Amino acid sequence: MPLARPARAAALLAAGSLLLTGCGGTASTDAKAAVTLTNCGHDVRVAAPPQHAVSLNQGTTEILLSLGLADRLAGTATWTDPVMKGLEKAEAEVPRIADNNPSFERVLDTEPDFVAASFVSTLGKGGVAGREQFEKLGVPTYVSPSDCAGKDNSGGGDGARDKALGIDTVYGEIRDLAAVFGVKKRGDTLVASLRQRMKKATAGTDASDVTLLYWFANSESPYMAGCCGAPGIITRALGAQNVFDDTHEEWPQTNWETVADRDPDVLVIGDLTRKSQTAESAAKKIAFLESNPVTRTMDAVRHKRYVLLSGQAMNPTIRTVEGVEQVAAGLRRFGLVK
Repeated sequence: MPLARPARAAALLAAGSLLLTGCGGTASTDAKAAVTLTNCGHDVRVAAPPQHAVSLNQGTTEILLSLGLADRLAGTATWTDPVMKGLEKAEAEVPRIADNNPSFERVLDTEPDFVAASFVSTLGKGGVAGREQFEKLGVPTYVSPSDCAGKDNSGGGDGARDKALGIDTVYGEIRDLAAVFGVKKRGDTLVASLRQRMKKATAGTDASDVTLLYWFANSESPYMAGCCGAPGIITRALGAQNVFDDTHEEWPQTNWETVADRDPDVLVIGDLTRKSQTAESAAKKIAFLESNPVTRTMDAVRHKRYVLLSGQAMNPTIRTVEGVEQVAAGLRRFGLVK
């Protein structure tokens, strides 16, 4: 099992660098440029565009695949959904080293020259390994700025936000990764495409009288979206209201009596393929809602006002734009848009 790569580590420290600052910086790079960026409190130096990277979460993987970088990925891990449409062929080219978190040793087996993740917890305590463990071996790491900008991950659960996440932070991640891999123009093109889709999805949409609830997983003690993560981006883009806007926790767990009492107009339901929680698929969630005596009398359940989203659309990823499109289409279908 390869551990250290002294030559690479020395090159990282000695190479001249192009400075990116903040959570989502921009840079003018080419295929040979070195990059330095500040990422979630870490200074990251990449001497040359990675050729053998590992992406530890689906959201980050889909950004890299969308940038046409499948041939530079040595492995991926931690999937909740089928890959985004249009990326199936590219995803099939990349080894999946684990469906959930792989071990530190399994990642090192791929001989990575760069490791990226969507969540602080993936490269933290209880995850794959701390960022410092990789960096000591000369392997630079990157974490999605969406999981650290304005967010406190020090407590239990999925963290809490002191300010609402914006879609521009997701665009910043795209630009960061495009700069690291030396494909800046591809990053700019991808961001421009996502901006256009957001504009089209929200044009003429006024859902200011509509209340939403986002259910990610678990039927026993359900995870519902708080105010300020990716579902908040969707909600604000459409001018609607989240019935759990009063909590800054990312995914607070609650009880069904509280949910029924808030009685949202529309239920946005995560359709997951993983098996780590109860009621992961949308079909199982809907069956629960329509049979449980507490929830079956809710207005949205009685009128079957459901919008189904992938788990990735409910996380801060490029598929959050897909979430805006699908929720907007659902509100129009239900006749709830002014």
